[in-house]
Amino acid sequence: MKTILLLAILFSNITLAQTTIYLLRHAEKQAGDNPSLTAIGKFRAQNITKQLASVGISHIFSTNYKRTQQTVRPLADFLNLSIQNYDPRDLTTFAEQLKSLSGSILVVGHSNTTPELTTLLSQKKVGAIKENEYDNLYQVILDGDKIMLNRFRTIPSYLKLETKIKTNDN
Repeated sequence: MKTILLLAILFSNITLAQTTIYLLRHAEKQAGDNPSLTAIGKFRAQNITKQLASVGISHIFSTNYKRTQQTVRPLADFLNLSIQNYDPRDLTTFAEQLKSLSGSILVVGHSNTTPELTTLLSQKKVGAIKENEYDNLYQVILDGDKIMLNRFRTIPSYLKLETKIKTNDN
């Protein structure tokens, strides 16, 4: 009887590991093939670092494009984590890979892949991201058989950086 009681106490404290996956589109980009980030995009990348630095990110995934890599590089450097590339053409397999991990994970993608991957993970339809929209931050929490989806914002796109050069002309 004591053994059964002890086992009941032990098993009542066991919970499945929770996985929290943060997903976002790359920050503002320049024009062209495989473009780099703009000044505002670099500013947003720094603010994403501030926003996510304390949530316990243990894995960082990005597509192998300059804009996605540059968006996540400041956080990866701050946390001393490597950036793992994923194939945006096989999101179903990648979603299963993410579900097998535990802890907090960041995935940086694109306007077409981020909503699709978020939908695969959360089992809830996520709307399209507009071409000029860079501030969505999705959070998918996988806790046993419970799935929760939240949407946050990074520093808004309308934030204006000072670009004028001051001179001594009177």
